[in-house]
Amino acid sequence: MDKLTFLRAANLSPATADRWWPHVDAALFEFGILQPQRVAAWIAQVGHESEGFVHTREIWGPTKAQVGYEGREDLGNIRPGDGKRFMGRGLIQITGRENYRRCGEALGFDLVANPVLLESDLLAARSAAWFWYSRGLNALADNGDFIALTKRINGGTNGLADRQRRWEIAKQYLTTGKP
Repeated sequence: MDKLTFLRAANLSPATADRWWPHVDAALFEFGILQPQRVAAWIAQVGHESEGFVHTREIWGPTKAQVGYEGREDLGNIRPGDGKRFMGRGLIQITGRENYRRCGEALGFDLVANPVLLESDLLAARSAAWFWYSRGLNALADNGDFIALTKRINGGTNGLADRQRRWEIAKQYLTTGKP
């Protein structure tokens, strides 16, 4: 995939594609997300999670769901304030102390000590590709199981229509040979 194909597949402006292309290209290569069907699904899911490669940090209300992050042992949020401190960050919204620890170990950064690092373009892209790889999402993309992909990323099917719309656009440019 080249930058123009990325721009079209992700439905981005030229400026947004310029900003993200080097980081996305490197991250996809680093974590083996290379086949067209994998890249199309990754772009669709990440596009939804980041609202079109715009946000690298969860928009904090706090909503009822966000308040619920506090004290969630399954996320490793065991200290007061962990819920907000380890809010969703990165293009795919890494959430919770334990996920920050694992992601940081994989990427070579202390994300527990400095969680805002995941908001940088480089680590936002790498963390999304790491998450994808670490959760075995290539296999789901290879099988075209987009609903299972969504559930593994989101825990449910929130935003499914938007994710599927983005997937159809991405597939047009990545899996059909369309220029």
